[in-house]
Amino acid sequence: MFNIIRRIYYFMPVQLILLHFRKYQMLLIFWLILISTILGNFAHHFGADSLFLAPEYLGRVDFISMFLLGGALGIFIMGWHITTFIVHAQRIPALGAIRQSFLTYCINNSAIPIAFLIFFTYRDIKYQWINEHADLHTVFNLFSGFYLGLVFVIFLSFIYFFRTGRDLVKLVLSKIANPARIKDIVPYDALDYDEEMIRIDNYISDTFKVNRCDTLERYPQRVLNTILRRHHRNAILATSISYLLLLVLGAFMDQPLLRIPAGSGFLLFFATLMSLVGGMKYFLRSWEIMGWVIIGVFISWLVFHRTFDLRSIAYGMDYHTSEENEPKYYYDSLRHIFTTARWQQDKTTEEKRLDVWKSKTGSEEQPPLIVVAVSGGGLRAAYWTFRTLQYVDSITKGKLFKNTVLISGASGGMIGATYWRDVQIAHQNGLIQQPNDTKYLNNLSKDLLNAIIFSFVSVDLISPFNKITVSGNTYTKDRGYAMEEELTSNTDGLMSKKLGDYKKDEANGTIPELIINGTITNDGRKLMIGAQPISYLSRAEFSLADTTPPIDAIDFTEFFAKQKPYDLRMTSALRMNATFPYILPVVRLPSQPEMNIMDAGLRDNFGMEITSRYLYVLRDWMKKNTRKVIVLQVRDTREAEILSQSAQTDLTSMLSDPIFTIQEKWETFQSYYHNYLKDYAPYFLDNKMQFLTLEYIPQQDTKTAELNFHLTGQEREDLYNSIYNPRNQAVVDTLLQLLNH
Repeated sequence: MFNIIRRIYYFMPVQLILLHFRKYQMLLIFWLILISTILGNFAHHFGADSLFLAPEYLGRVDFISMFLLGGALGIFIMGWHITTFIVHAQRIPALGAIRQSFLTYCINNSAIPIAFLIFFTYRDIKYQWINEHADLHTVFNLFSGFYLGLVFVIFLSFIYFFRTGRDLVKLVLSKIANPARIKDIVPYDALDYDEEMIRIDNYISDTFKVNRCDTLERYPQRVLNTILRRHHRNAILATSISYLLLLVLGAFMDQPLLRIPAGSGFLLFFATLMSLVGGMKYFLRSWEIMGWVIIGVFISWLVFHRTFDLRSIAYGMDYHTSEENEPKYYYDSLRHIFTTARWQQDKTTEEKRLDVWKSKTGSEEQPPLIVVAVSGGGLRAAYWTFRTLQYVDSITKGKLFKNTVLISGASGGMIGATYWRDVQIAHQNGLIQQPNDTKYLNNLSKDLLNAIIFSFVSVDLISPFNKITVSGNTYTKDRGYAMEEELTSNTDGLMSKKLGDYKKDEANGTIPELIINGTITNDGRKLMIGAQPISYLSRAEFSLADTTPPIDAIDFTEFFAKQKPYDLRMTSALRMNATFPYILPVVRLPSQPEMNIMDAGLRDNFGMEITSRYLYVLRDWMKKNTRKVIVLQVRDTREAEILSQSAQTDLTSMLSDPIFTIQEKWETFQSYYHNYLKDYAPYFLDNKMQFLTLEYIPQQDTKTAELNFHLTGQEREDLYNSIYNPRNQAVVDTLLQLLNH
């Protein structure tokens, strides 16, 4: 029994597993991230697990997309073998005496990759069956593609290294006969380190037989190390394939055929990063930490000198105006721009727009007026918002769109609301026949996450120097650009417009006014992007007589008047409004100092700030000209949802709660605050105001659609049917009564 245990313990696969956990555990982090991601424990709210469990290529999850994922995993597995071989091979003297040393190492080093494949297969079959409602034939087809791609890449890799190993043996052993030549092929000082060797008694050969190490022919250690070092050089050359592949794919990211699944891109990036980690360890040895410090300082220097900038830009704007024409983002400058006179002027302009709208509503002397406020929440909110507005407009026979004067809100909800308005405009112009066709809803449910993450790993992190020209200006392409292009493609080009394209129709009252928001992270002010003058929303009315008014919002078109604000792409405005941290890059705007824009939800995730101020400023007009003011709030969360309580019962919660409480409860805090607004608002309109809320109510509380830019088949079905919930149907009935009486 002791001999059996000893043979198992000194078996090369077992010793390699122990070696990985004992030495340089950093390389295991890549496997840990993959496993945690697929389990849903890492970046689940961002939809990271779907990138691997449902990889999309050309908008579909099919044989080809899984083939590409399998091929990328094959490259990652080979990267794992190559990197660990570089780092650990010299600790295994027997490898130098094996003719196909690298191939033998890969076979014996495959315990972790094989375990991962078993785990991934189980998780993905379960995911496809439950979340995507795939049948057995579809699952079999997907995994046929996955394993074919995996085997194809590994087979090609083994062919390369088999030939390399054969040539190396011939080259090195041919020189052993002449001892004087050893000095020429072995550096005199590189092999004199005292390495920590590990004992290997038996191993799996390249013919998959278990061989004993004592049968190997003995060679001088310096010669064995020379063979290994030449393998290292070839291995390092092979790892460059991942980087070059990502570089090429990033350069041609506009070509759909070259836009591989984001999960594949991440695996290629991990393979490249793993080789970098291994290379730093191998070449710098004890100087490794200093090497990482130098790299960090160099990258910081590039960022400081704007050679490398992690922020994005708003496409269409002019970033090349002279310094004196750039707006000054200081309080004194804002105070002179957003004056009381301008406030009054813009208010009068809006009242005239409402007069025009009223004249086109029909014969009613006091028509009902609707303001729509939508919530943030990624693609979940976009889909739910579009589904809700499309359904209600159909039920009301077009009265929802006709009677709506303003739409505002945050993040994904604004993407859905903007697309709904674009579909209605196309219908008005005779470009489409059925604005309530479900194909437009299906368009909005298409994945955005894949394009964003693929660009992140192939452009942002690999080659952040690709350029694009928009409206005569040159910009850097990044994952923000990729998101905009994918959104435009998904919606059949209906969203490929500029801000100024809506100015005339909004002013004529034929379409609702749209105000897209963002949060200025410099100081917390709100950025308001609209085609109409909206300075009357930039400050509270009580401050009109104040010489130092609290200006809490910026009218985008007025502030950036010299930077071609009306050339701003609507997709860029929506991206600023939906800049979820890390998933999309922070947007910088050309001011002094530069504005940095993030998600509107940081300031107001439900659109109630703009809504309440708009109604208050225009209260006199509304009291005189409307019989009812309806605030239709579309939320992707439940307003009265009771969250599970968190108690500081362990050390982890005691340490993390003070840090993450605000982040986790932010929407709840805002909901509580907005209840106060709903209490006070009806009184300044003589009780003409009616709040109605349509909420996404999942069929099962434990299976809520995730907040990210990807929707599974199950989530789409759940969101689609939520409008039929009795609570939502009661709200729809109330709205019908208010519009018809």
